[in-house]
Amino acid sequence: MRRKIEHTLLQWKEKGNSLPLMLIGARQTGKTFIINEFCNDNYAHKIEINFLQNDVFKSFFDGSLSPQDIIENIELFFHTTINPENTVIFLDEIQECEKAIASLKFFAESKIRYNIISAGSLLGVKINRMRVAFPVGKVQIEYMYPLDFEEFLWAVDEKTLSNKIHRNFAENKAFIQVIHEKALTLYKNFLFLGGMPAVVSNYVDNGKEVTAISEKIKDDIITGYMADMAKYAENINSLKILKVYHSVKEQLAQEQKKFRYKLVEEKANKQKYETAIEWLIQAGLALFCPLVSNPVRPLKSDENDKKFKLYLSDVGLLVHLAGIKRFDIFQNKDFKYIGALTENFVAQTFVSKNEKLYYWVSGNEAEMDFLLSQETGIVPCEVKAADNVKSKSLSVYVSKYKPPYSIRISAKNFGFENGIKFVPLYAVHCIE
Repeated sequence: MRRKIEHTLLQWKEKGNSLPLMLIGARQTGKTFIINEFCNDNYAHKIEINFLQNDVFKSFFDGSLSPQDIIENIELFFHTTINPENTVIFLDEIQECEKAIASLKFFAESKIRYNIISAGSLLGVKINRMRVAFPVGKVQIEYMYPLDFEEFLWAVDEKTLSNKIHRNFAENKAFIQVIHEKALTLYKNFLFLGGMPAVVSNYVDNGKEVTAISEKIKDDIITGYMADMAKYAENINSLKILKVYHSVKEQLAQEQKKFRYKLVEEKANKQKYETAIEWLIQAGLALFCPLVSNPVRPLKSDENDKKFKLYLSDVGLLVHLAGIKRFDIFQNKDFKYIGALTENFVAQTFVSKNEKLYYWVSGNEAEMDFLLSQETGIVPCEVKAADNVKSKSLSVYVSKYKPPYSIRISAKNFGFENGIKFVPLYAVHCIE
């Protein structure tokens, strides 16, 4: 994900910044860090305007939204002259200033090409609730997610292993057992830690000892999310949002993981909670996976948004909310949440690769965890937490729809037989 974002930023600069760029993502996913790093490496000068840190910056956009007037206000305040060729203006936490968002339209249409990059944590929510028009078609929007497992491998200095995983995935070639076990151990560490940059950084700084990480980091992230729920919920009851968010761990712990309103509260229903669910999805805190009854392309045409699964944006936060300990994950025994964690890990990996989530069921007979729309057709994807992969669901699906091939994600080594591609849990990011 970060490599893709870095590449996108470089491309944006090289093609002359025809449109302002906006980076959207949940809080604490590293948006500010990666933008600052890019700006410092590629421009002689940077002006950072953080609307959350300093409320006075909003006044730059009072009155006229003409780029020339805005630039003049910024120049006067910072006592500088902005050269469009070597200066970048970074508008951080832009969701705090609607007029700044609206101004991006005029920057896009300006004859003078200013280098404008913006970022925000609740932009998905804000865009749908703005009192002024969002500059549709005038902004290049990119999405930022928590680290995936491949990025985790890079962070812990396992790039060679990462490259080998890609090679063996492409060749369906099994690792020798000791390497397979090493990769699974790293995967289990990731399952416990999750992909929030601050958590992974703390893990690396503490000698890559899982037991040494500070649980307060996850606490602070979740506390920040709760504060956002209260601050940005507007006409939605923030308590409802919080209840749905906390219910996800129980939703996924069920054998049938379809979202059930009664797990939020006894008399809950769609009418009462659908706006809260929508808020979490737009905020990037929850991932939406609707049911598809007839798996043909485009999958969206058969999407049933009344029957769906809901995942959290980061498996490490799910671990924390569920009170799961490291030994629960490493004991290699089934426990209440192991299936939930595994599915959530796969879901967030797919989403970070811009893959839309869908699942399929056939009454009480079979369920396919995910469906992937690929060039060769719709590929069913079955997820297992262990290496015991016996299941009739995949057989039922294959018999009925005859896909080009199938994917079975599990703790089993690489391989391909009987039309099934075996993908170890540590190689999910390789699936295209």
